[in-house]
Amino acid sequence: MSNTYLVALVGSILVLAGIVELLRRRQLGEKYAVLWLVVGILLLIFTVFPGLLTGIASGLGVAVPTNLMFFVGILFLVGVVLHLSWEVSRLENETRKLAEDQAILRLEVEQLQRDKQENVTD
Repeated sequence: MSNTYLVALVGSILVLAGIVELLRRRQLGEKYAVLWLVVGILLLIFTVFPGLLTGIASGLGVAVPTNLMFFVGILFLVGVVLHLSWEVSRLENETRKLAEDQAILRLEVEQLQRDKQENVTD
């Protein structure tokens, strides 16, 4: 076994262990859990079986297996960024609606307090 292989294997195991630990501590949401577990497992599989990436690349007509890995990685990251942008937009809309609802409730509470004070002074 070469040093590069051992470093890659240890790195893959650490990434997968980190993902599992984030899930265990509930710091990674369930909706992202499957996605990141699949990424961690695929990383470990391609580390343990390096010829697999070469076989897939040649099957798809990609000359350099690393290029395929980077292409798939970039597509994955673009998908993650797009999804997170959608989530941020949704949360911004929800935050704005909650702020509007809270302002309406505050106005109603102030009106009730004024009405109550007027009734007490009468």
